[in-house]
Amino acid sequence: LSASMNCGVNLNCDTNNTEHRTKNISKDQLIVRRGQRFTVKVELTQSFNPNLYPLTITAVTGENPSEDLGTKSCFGIPDKIRRSPSAKAVWKVELEKGSNPPTGSLNLTITPPADTPIGKYNLTARHRDEETLLAELVVLFNPWCSDDSVFMQNETERQEFVMNERGIIYKGSGNYITSINWDFGQFEEDMVKICLKMLDVNLKHLANAANDVSARCNPVYVSRVVSAMINSNDDRGVLEGRWSAPFWGGFIPSHWSASYPILKRWYNTGCNPVKYGQCWVFAGVMCSVMRLLGIPCRVVTNYQSAHDSDKNLTIDVYHADYGVREKETKDSIWNYHVWLECWMRRTDLAKDGKYDGWQVLDPTPQEKSDGVFCCGPASVKAILNGETNLKYDAPFVYAMVNADCIDWLCKADGTMVNICTDTKRVGQSISTKAVGSNTRLDITDSYKYKEGSIEERTVFRYALTRDYTREEEQKNNRGTNNPIQNRGTTNGTGNGGTTNGTGNGGRGGNNTGTTNNTNDRILPLPQISMRFEEVHLSSLYMFYF
Repeated sequence: LSASMNCGVNLNCDTNNTEHRTKNISKDQLIVRRGQRFTVKVELTQSFNPNLYPLTITAVTGENPSEDLGTKSCFGIPDKIRRSPSAKAVWKVELEKGSNPPTGSLNLTITPPADTPIGKYNLTARHRDEETLLAELVVLFNPWCSDDSVFMQNETERQEFVMNERGIIYKGSGNYITSINWDFGQFEEDMVKICLKMLDVNLKHLANAANDVSARCNPVYVSRVVSAMINSNDDRGVLEGRWSAPFWGGFIPSHWSASYPILKRWYNTGCNPVKYGQCWVFAGVMCSVMRLLGIPCRVVTNYQSAHDSDKNLTIDVYHADYGVREKETKDSIWNYHVWLECWMRRTDLAKDGKYDGWQVLDPTPQEKSDGVFCCGPASVKAILNGETNLKYDAPFVYAMVNADCIDWLCKADGTMVNICTDTKRVGQSISTKAVGSNTRLDITDSYKYKEGSIEERTVFRYALTRDYTREEEQKNNRGTNNPIQNRGTTNGTGNGGTTNGTGNGGRGGNNTGTTNNTNDRILPLPQISMRFEEVHLSSLYMFYF
């Protein structure tokens, strides 16, 4: 190094982390939020004359950093840097008042842009043709910055949805709502390492690390990656799900009441999945990760939650007519299901902010999305208005809160007759913790219009027309009875699928994945000879044991 770069550097971690609201995460490591300035003091051993010897700083993150990908930024004093014409996420630096260039004492104010990728960065400084490492830091999303796509206006809500380490998750049933306390622990030791490790072992990063890191500027992308990484179905995810005994080799899901022990165990065992989780555990752990990364989020519980496996917005139960083989279904209704809402802009859906705000993300492995088990983000506003054509997984989310339950009679000629429709059963008492208190907030109205209203039925019919995945299913499976034409009748007593009484993601209904042709007839049974014998009472007792 030249004498000029044999310098002292003070990262002002305590002051910077306090101003960036990251002091709870670390007092020693520089952790900043994008779109917000931080200060660094540099002491050169020679005077600083920017006109003769400019100071150039480079910020890089990830493998093969690139200006065009937004993972490399060159900036300086004076800022006469030649950049790529398509450079993204350009940082800036200013010389503060309090600096003394003749003595080489520089107070630098550095600002990462509000659209820079989050993650770990190296800052290097170049002066008089010599280069040195200036700082290692972590950049997070910034809900306090109006230019950040996770900006949230209300400070009380930011304190609840980003800074609060304690929460409540609702369970039970719509008729008897219960709750458990949950420790999110997003500011516990090593949480930054754990969450960044999670991003680095996701399948998209392994496939193309440079593009994956570049895409971390976008909370839509990051939240989708985290949704996939919380479960372990496709990757080195955090939790393995299990919905029935035995729970060998792990803990029953009700054992857990905090996220940090799960995340720490996953990290310390080389990213091996922790056993076991169910819907509220998956959601609680993901909430911790999102809050650490700076994305506002809350845990939501839906009662009488539909699992629509074929995305046709109905929960179908099939009843065989005489001489017809039973048709099995993978659809089901869970007595409750838990997911997340995360707050972000959705400029990928509309530039006017129409779909900004709360987005549904569900880390419980239910159905694949783009080839992996994840769900969302789906705009809650889009769900309310039945816009099931919008990304991501809107038909599945819409069905969870507002599917119709239909009982079908499978006839011998291959047609099916709608014998019962229940339009009100699915999606009740959708609940989350209220801001600033431990009371329950009912947010059902944000997902759908009042059950039985004209608006609700109008939106449902609109959702059917927007859900293009339904068209082929209608052609192939419905025979001559079009279910859309049969939706006008409401019967509050309809079956509507099999209800799982565990409320923990249990797979209700016939979940074998087998679909039999409704034309198949059952062959006549052979004659059976029966012989009755006396059974001793002791034998009956043995049966119960």
